[in-house]
Amino acid sequence: MNLWEKITVSDMTKEMKSFESRAKKLPVDYQVAWEKINANLWPHSDFTGRNLMPILDGVLGLLEETAADGQSVQEVLGDDIRGFCLALAGEEGAKSFRDKWREQLNNNIAKKLDK
Repeated sequence: MNLWEKITVSDMTKEMKSFESRAKKLPVDYQVAWEKINANLWPHSDFTGRNLMPILDGVLGLLEETAADGQSVQEVLGDDIRGFCLALAGEEGAKSFRDKWREQLNNNIAKKLDK
């Protein structure tokens, strides 16, 4: 990956298109679960989202493997997809980039007020 790809995020765009094409090959219930997983994981990304690429790749691999084995999506993920995503992102209450920025801003303001 070169600097231009990092700046334009074209590398991630290519990777996400690859993920989406792989997900389209899954059964319909797996595709719905993939969309929910995507929606629930992105709030836990860093500023660019690069930290989620290996996680998304691993989850998609899990879905592909279990679909090939004939398991239902409920057997694999359970009924709580949000909880599954929280477990992937770290402990419940994992901080999103907004939370990190808010905490940093609050710390900076507190330092200024203490002076």
